[in-house]
Amino acid sequence: MSTINQPLTKIKLLNPTYPNKSTGIINGESSGLLNWNDIAYPQMYDLYQTLLANFWKAQEINMQDDIKQWDSLTDVEKDIFLRVNTQLASLDSLQTPTMSHVMDYVTDSSFKAIFAVISQQEAVHNESYSYVLSSLIPLREQNERFNQAKEDPIVKKRNEIILESYEAFRQDPTPQRLFELGINSINLEGIYFYAGFAFFYNLARQQKMLKTSTMISYIQRDEMQHAYFIAQFVRILLTENPELNTEENIQYIYKAIDHAVQLEKEWSNFILKDIEGINLEEFHGYVEYLANKRFRQLGLENYYPNREENPMPWIHVFSDEMMNETKSDFFEQKSRTYTKVSSSNGFDEL
Repeated sequence: MSTINQPLTKIKLLNPTYPNKSTGIINGESSGLLNWNDIAYPQMYDLYQTLLANFWKAQEINMQDDIKQWDSLTDVEKDIFLRVNTQLASLDSLQTPTMSHVMDYVTDSSFKAIFAVISQQEAVHNESYSYVLSSLIPLREQNERFNQAKEDPIVKKRNEIILESYEAFRQDPTPQRLFELGINSINLEGIYFYAGFAFFYNLARQQKMLKTSTMISYIQRDEMQHAYFIAQFVRILLTENPELNTEENIQYIYKAIDHAVQLEKEWSNFILKDIEGINLEEFHGYVEYLANKRFRQLGLENYYPNREENPMPWIHVFSDEMMNETKSDFFEQKSRTYTKVSSSNGFDEL
């Protein structure tokens, strides 16, 4: 059996005979004790600190203005608002347990710590969507909307791909399935949310539901950094485990992200088609622009031609611009089969 398909074993909590600095992010030796001053990838401490600095709670945002404005929205705006809210919540519901599960098989304690923070932040995101709903509609209608998200065929089509990958790793935790989980997590965090975000920002530029858009900007800031971290995790995984660094897996990345792009376009055609102020052709270009960022974060070349510029620059105005500007490349001295990440790598995908 190829080593990439050999099951990973759950990491013991303490291995006293092993060094504190891990010898690999999977299948390595590590005592389990975390000394942030002695880790294999020191840049991870910077990312950890950035994630902590982003800490926020939904209750910090006073929803009174949005509550007063809710009844002034059109019926279409209300319907799409609730559909998008519960669809995003359904995606975030998958992330908290998945990130926690991955921790059981990652050797490096610094990566475990970051996965723990991401898991917690995803729980906050999920709560945030519930907080918005509780401010606007009664529990009965909330439950109806969550059931609608479960039954919506487009939502199911999107979620099933992510779920299949996550469940495959849960049932058979191998290096190959961990790699595939990472790519699908990037799709969830870095591609799937953006039609929904665009809807809320479009309301905001009409001075509607500004408190909700503020919360969405906090969520987006977190998701961008999560996608960046997972991209770095995948790159280290491929570098430390060259048997994973195959042309077949590089093609898997391109195909999986392109498939996510097509699904996001399909979702946008459904959810944004009646929303004044959003040009669907521009949005499709925006998703391709974001996907090119993901490819570059993974150290790969752009997949979509002529998508170096954001075709929807108005979104930038409503997003949190205090993005982490870390552009660290962990691979200055590493050889690999894919292209070196470009200087435009980072969190500035807006």
